[in-house]
Amino acid sequence: MGRAALFQMTSGIDPEANAAAIVSAIREAKAGGAAMLFTPEMSGLLDCKRERAAANIVGEADDLVLAAARDAAAREGIWVHLGSLAVRPDRDAPERRYANRAFVIDDSGEVRARYDKIHMFDVDLATGESWRESKAYAPGERVVTVETPLGRLGLAICYDVRFPALFEALGRERCDLVAIPAAFTVPTGLAHWHLMQRARAVEASAFVLSAAQVGHHEDGRETYGHSLAVDPWGDVLLDLGGDMPGLGFVDIDPARIAEVRGQLPSLANRREIAK
Repeated sequence: MGRAALFQMTSGIDPEANAAAIVSAIREAKAGGAAMLFTPEMSGLLDCKRERAAANIVGEADDLVLAAARDAAAREGIWVHLGSLAVRPDRDAPERRYANRAFVIDDSGEVRARYDKIHMFDVDLATGESWRESKAYAPGERVVTVETPLGRLGLAICYDVRFPALFEALGRERCDLVAIPAAFTVPTGLAHWHLMQRARAVEASAFVLSAAQVGHHEDGRETYGHSLAVDPWGDVLLDLGGDMPGLGFVDIDPARIAEVRGQLPSLANRREIAK
């Protein structure tokens, strides 16, 4: 049995303020007995004004939020999954767009895994909201898993949740948990958030941990919240609601994974579909 902490944030346009909030959550998560803390998508900077945001998007080596999280993880002795940061590519990289990148940090402050969001949020909603993530961010190409104190963790980010092929790949890797950090819009959240998180947990026969952004942000957007922990049967174990930032805890029981996979061995029964 291991304990996870989910940090629901209202990230703003100041990386230093966001870093301070994350460091405080790391300290509180450790005090609450968590082996690992999970934060939302764009934990370090949520700013839709691209010219203003550009001044605060740097390479990994210069990212103050990543550095603060690594230092705090080592100081407190806890693993941290930074749901994602906006990261400038290496100087010699041919691709000049940013990466929307998740980081898994161990309890000595070392980065154990990186995952770049594969599916870009390019949509026009009926509410009038229009988003073109691909204009600023380059999509990732790799499925990523990593061993953690809570089990084998598969990585996804926000809009990835709508693409079952990614989760089929994570299922083939026999992940015990899948992280789906998010900054979901309110209209799409109301329609699909709980439905898709529960579906992904059932498909992978794994726990799903989804730390989310919530509320009204400095850049003018509004996010849905409802950070969730869902068990392999699809039962919601934790829901932090849609009103306020905060920290929640959930116990991860590996016996539950074995129990569900024993009752419904869908991973073992899966067959290739002829085209």
